[in-house]
Amino acid sequence: MIPPAALDAGAPLPHHRAVRLSLGPGEAHLHVLDHDAVVDEAVRAACEALLSAEERVRRDRYRVASGRQQQLVARALVRTTLSRYAEVAPTDWTFRENRYGRPEISGPGPGQGLRFSLSHTAGCMALLVHRDEEAGVDVEDTGRITRPEEIADRYFAPAEVEALFALAPELRRDRFFDYWTLKESYIKARGMGLFIPLEHFAFSVATGPITIAFDARLEDDPARWHFHLYQPAAHHRMAVARTAPPGSQPGPLTVFAADPIAAPVPRTLATRDPR
Repeated sequence: MIPPAALDAGAPLPHHRAVRLSLGPGEAHLHVLDHDAVVDEAVRAACEALLSAEERVRRDRYRVASGRQQQLVARALVRTTLSRYAEVAPTDWTFRENRYGRPEISGPGPGQGLRFSLSHTAGCMALLVHRDEEAGVDVEDTGRITRPEEIADRYFAPAEVEALFALAPELRRDRFFDYWTLKESYIKARGMGLFIPLEHFAFSVATGPITIAFDARLEDDPARWHFHLYQPAAHHRMAVARTAPPGSQPGPLTVFAADPIAAPVPRTLATRDPR
């Protein structure tokens, strides 16, 4: 384990210098972490040493210990992972929120051209690192919602609601989370969150590749969007949204098993075929 003293004064992590990562044109890296496994006090202390004063304040606003743990691990993971792509100490990164509240890199550089999308839920965390494209990731705990049909009927596009209720009742929860994670990945990629009404775009997942259709008010081109669904664990669903010029495909997506302190290692992520 890395002692907290090794992180004083913004010193780079030893693992940061040992493992460097790079992104080719159009490439993206997906770092997936079981953050509930981070229980060692030395690791928690190392994570704590990386956080800014503002990040600590935000973390401490969570009344439930699991929420504080998620915030601690998430902020440390972002900092150490970004430092594997640039000669920047993990403590030196600074962040800002865009006008819709999405966190973005503000320095140094700004950010060495890096961009990221972060999502976490009980037991799982996903960090998507990329450069030039619009991209987003969402991960959800599929056991956390008790009445998915009611949520879909209220918030989803009419075509999605119709397709959902055409399924047998025992199949609807899985389809709901297919739609939910895909929708979240899109609004995160756009950087606008729920300022984009969820009923203004609809996914088709039952046949062939996943496709998206837009209400004219969104003024977006479905031909530039590419989506993938994953099943990182029995009770988790994950979606990744990426863009490429119409008629072309985005670059490779490489998946890593992440750690907030130790070096990431390549891993295989189970895909989900909703057909």
